[in-house]
Amino acid sequence: MTSRAALALSSAVLLMLSGCKVIHHITHDDACNKPQAYQRASSIAPLNIPQGLDGPDTSRALDVPPLNEPAPRALTPKDPCMYAPPSFDVPQQNGRIGEE
Repeated sequence: MTSRAALALSSAVLLMLSGCKVIHHITHDDACNKPQAYQRASSIAPLNIPQGLDGPDTSRALDVPPLNEPAPRALTPKDPCMYAPPSFDVPQQNGRIGEE
């Protein structure tokens, strides 16, 4: 294979591979801040056990606490996605742990 043919073949392969990414972004909306299906979920009534049957063991069930905080600001599709947790700047106190 000549160097021209190899260059043409590798260029064609790279063009095809990069085209997949471009086509994917054109055909799919990858905005991570768009409303998700789980956000439309709602609660359902508690399980109704027919008379004569035993209910499930709920001794180890977890209660979901109520959310008593204000809702966070709604993100738009233009806002950056959070692929990594934010950095935390914790102020250092003078002295050692446990000293006051």
